Amino acid sequence: MIRLLLFLFCILMQCTSVSAQTVTKTTHKKAVKTDVVTTGTLTIRKPEYICISTDGDKDQLIMDGTKFTMTMGGRQHVTDSKKNPQFATFHTVLKAVINQQAIPQSDDMTVVTKGNTTTVTIVPTGKKRQLFTSFVLTVNAKTKALRTLRMNGRGEDYTEYKVE
Repeated sequence: MIRLLLFLFCILMQCTSVSAQTVTKTTHKKAVKTDVVTTGTLTIRKPEYICISTDGDKDQLIMDGTKFTMTMGGRQHVTDSKKNPQFATFHTVLKAVINQQAIPQSDDMTVVTKGNTTTVTIVPTGKKRQLFTSFVLTVNAKTKALRTLRMNGRGEDYTEYKVE
């Protein structure tokens, strides 16, 4: 009986494996001379959970299934990739990266592999007033591990997360 419980516990731990890594967030605003740089953690739990938390958990980017929650500067934005086409491809790509699968192709993205790095650029189509104009992810081509996530805003503004 004890062996059976240990076996089930091990299977459960593999299915909900959690990894935490250090991440550096850079926020660039064209109107501000100096970039804001903070550190935090990236937590990944398979199959569809990712949390990037910086500045003592004050700023967070969470994908939990199809639901995205972003807390920045005390403001919280919530959307669902089923309802928001801007996040549909982003969700598909992040899910593939989390599960170390091949990145699926889509009309609103380009995938370029150079050496050991795969760069995925997602330019959402649809609404004119979008929170982000594009997403750029770099992934280690061999291990399928996320290296950077850059969310480009209007003008030259962006927020970039770099996994250490």
